[in-house]
This record gives sequence, C-alpha cells and structure tokens, in this order.
Amino acid sequence: MGGNPIGPIGAAGRASDYHGRLTMAVILTAVTAASGGLLFGYDIGVTGGVESMDSFLVKFFPGVYEKKQADAGNHSPYCTFDDQLLALFTSSLFIAGMVMAPVASTVTRKYGRRASMMMGGLFFLFGGLMNAAAQNLAMLIVGRIALGFGIGAANQSVPLYLSEMAPHHARGAMNIMFQLATTIGILVAQLVNYGIQDWDEGWRLSLGLACVPASILTIGGIVLPDSPNSLVERGKLEAGRKVLERIRGTADVDAEFADIQEAAASARQVGELQAWRNLLKRQYRPQAVLAVAIPTFQQWTGINSIMFYVPILFSSLGLGKSASLLNTVIIGFVNLVATLVAIILVDRAGRRKLFLQGGAQMFCMQIAVGILLGVAFSRYDTTNLPTSIVSATLVLISIFVAGFAWSWGPLGWLVPSEIQTLDTRSAGFSLTVATNFLFSFVLGQCFLSMLCAMEYGVFIFFAAFVAGMTIFVYFLVPETRGVPLEEIYTLYCKHPVWSRVVGKQAVEATLEL
Repeated sequence: MGGNPIGPIGAAGRASDYHGRLTMAVILTAVTAASGGLLFGYDIGVTGGVESMDSFLVKFFPGVYEKKQADAGNHSPYCTFDDQLLALFTSSLFIAGMVMAPVASTVTRKYGRRASMMMGGLFFLFGGLMNAAAQNLAMLIVGRIALGFGIGAANQSVPLYLSEMAPHHARGAMNIMFQLATTIGILVAQLVNYGIQDWDEGWRLSLGLACVPASILTIGGIVLPDSPNSLVERGKLEAGRKVLERIRGTADVDAEFADIQEAAASARQVGELQAWRNLLKRQYRPQAVLAVAIPTFQQWTGINSIMFYVPILFSSLGLGKSASLLNTVIIGFVNLVATLVAIILVDRAGRRKLFLQGGAQMFCMQIAVGILLGVAFSRYDTTNLPTSIVSATLVLISIFVAGFAWSWGPLGWLVPSEIQTLDTRSAGFSLTVATNFLFSFVLGQCFLSMLCAMEYGVFIFFAAFVAGMTIFVYFLVPETRGVPLEEIYTLYCKHPVWSRVVGKQAVEATLEL
C-alpha cells in the first residue's frame, strides 16, 4: 500500500513537452479562488484595529480599557494590552483552523478542492455575522471559532487549487495570487478601521464586512471547475482532460495529462490514512520535514504578531488612535506593493533567492527596531516618544514587512503546496496548514505577554529565528522554479543532503527515468 517508492514523478524531463499558455480562463479562476486569501487577510487586518477601539474594549474587555485609560506612567508601555482574554479573541481563530485542516484535507481529497473552498466560505459567512451581532464575549469567541473553521478549510484548499490550475512556468505567480489577496484583505480591513474609528459601534461594521469575501469564495466553490489533478484522482478522466484543455487553451495536453494520470494512479493505491502514513516513510521525509519547518519558521518571523497588534504597538508608543490606525494603513500598503513585487520576481529570480534576500532584510530590520526602542525608552522613559523615533520605527517595520511580503509570506504557502507528491499532497499540505495555525495560535496568545516581559527584546528574539530559518533554506530547500509539479520529487533525489535521506532505492529509481 506504499505506492511507488519514488512517488508520482511522471516522466522526468517532460516539461519541454508541456504546451499551453496562461489563459483568461485560468486567470479568472485564480482571481475568484484567491478570495480565500481575502478572508485570511481581512481577519488579520481587522483584528488589531478593532482591539484598539475604546467602544469595543468597553463592551468586551473593560479591564483592558481601564488600564489603557490609567496614568501611563504607572505601566510599562509594553504591557498596556497584556490580557489573556484579549489575546484569546485573536488566537481562537487559529486553533479552530488547526482543527479544521485535517478535516478539510479529507474533503479536498474525496470531493475536490472546490468543495473545501465552498465549505470555508460558508463557515466564514456564519462567523462574520456572529461577530457583527455579538452581544457578549461568548458570541464573539464562537464567531471567531467559526471564522477559524472557514480559514482552515480555505487555506488548505486554495493554494493547492491554484498550484494545480496554473501552467508550470507561471505556477509561482499564480499561487501568490492567494498571498496578494491576503495583503489586499489586510489593507482593506485597515482602511475600514480607519474610516469608522469615530463610530460608537463601528467595530460591528468592521467585523461584519468579512461576509463579502466569504460570499465570493462560496459562490466560487459552486461555479468554478475542479482542478484536472483532482478530477483525475477521483476517476473523472474525461472531465479532467476537458478542464485541462480549457485552462491551457489548447488540445495538445497529452504530456501533462499523462503525468497527471500517472500521479493519480499512484495516489489511488493508498487511502486517506495511508497518505498520512506515507509522510512518515523515508522516501517522503523531505516533504514531511519541509511541510512542518516552513510554516513554523514563517510564523516565528513574528509577522502575524506585528500585523495583528501594530495599532496596539503604535498606541503603546504614545500615538493617538487616529495616528496609530493611519500608520497601520501605511504598513498595509507596503505589504500589498511588496507582494506585487513577489508576483513579478518569483518565476524569474526563483524561490531560493527571494527566501534568502527576504530573510537577511527581515533580520536586519528586527535588530534595528529592537535597538531603537531599547535606546528610546531608556532615554525618554515615557510612552510619548518624539515624532522622529516613532517615524523611524514605522520605516523600519515597513521595510521588515516588505521583506516578508516578497519572500516568506507568499513562499511559505507556495513551496509547501509544490513539494508534495499527489499521493501525499492533500495530507501534506493540511499538515502545513495545521502547523501554520498552531504557531499562529501560540504567538497570538503569547505575543502581548512576550512584549510585556521581554519589551524591545522580543524583536531580537524573532530576529534569531529569522537567522536560523535563512540558514535552513540555504542548505535544505531546493529551487522549484519552472519544474512541473509531478517532477519536483526528482529534486530531492538529486539534492546533496536529501538524496541521503530518501534512500538509495528512491535515488536509483529516479536516475533511471
């Protein structure tokens, strides 16, 4: 039941025989499917702004509001928002997403990618409505959990769907549509928060508008075609070929369709449980390690903590509500522009160069922010820092966010969606999603306490992780640019480190192709 020991590689070297172009059909499909990223991004962007609104705090977290209103001199500027229930409002979404990821994996495998997308949209619709109508903390948390179920389903299926629908030469750019949509969602949420800051219960509109991208994803799950890979995997060969011809804009798809069939034949030899067991086998160890390591490192850059709490962070530096939210919008705009840069470069420069350059940039900026704030608070000993210090902090955080947005942000989803063989793909990527959400939960729950306990040192702490993950990429992540999905396994069999891990049998079988 182990399947082909070298995985569903296909006929190595067939990339030159793949025909087709980037058609309008696949572009429209990708744009609609990427609304799953809008869901993810909107929630990331809306959370910190809502938590900085006094009317929201008074209703749900009066203790935090009282601390915020107290004499700032009696509190560390890093500790004003240190409250575990407030952190739970943020982090409960991710523990729910982690629970949903393996469930969505089964749905994705048995019923197709778009079924998971539609399921995610429906959960998000319910969660958005529940949060907008919340009358107490329990309703708020239930809504967040529903949102987490929705994001778990969408994040498990959409990147896979985009990778399988895209032609191999544009797969990176198409997959990053998910991350681009995420950054658009973040920016839109930040603009909404800025626009409604003076409304007594404007936070209801902020939270309720999440239903808009949820509706798009739900409708997309109904009207979009499933991917050729999924259709063939479920035995629908004729439908799979028709979809492949339509999205490639040509009937000459024999080589690509043959590779998909070969991969599907291998995948059908194993059941859902066996697909998970395969990840523990030696020949699939690179996929298992990277499925866990990449999302773990992505979260320990500290990006989500910064994006969630950046309004709170600037508020702690002595800015008023309006200025804090405006700075958040600026960072959101930088995030969006830098993601566009990633779309342009990912299939030109490649994954490794962006990983390494972005890692170096993030490391330098986090060290600089830590030193700047450490010196500033020791000198001024107040939450009302000079404008020059706050402006410099904004610039450094913006450069950090840019480095993340064209490297670990999109590539943290793209590379794990590329590296799995078809008989481990849904299980392997659900492991990536679950790992991502696990550490999003841990950091969402702990960041405010870490900020209070470690103060400026928290940025040095994250910088150390960035250094480690950059070294990891240099030695252990091969370049996948331009390599067809079903041939990526060969990279590990020829890699100087991974070839020793997968075993002699896998390497010899690969070299014979």
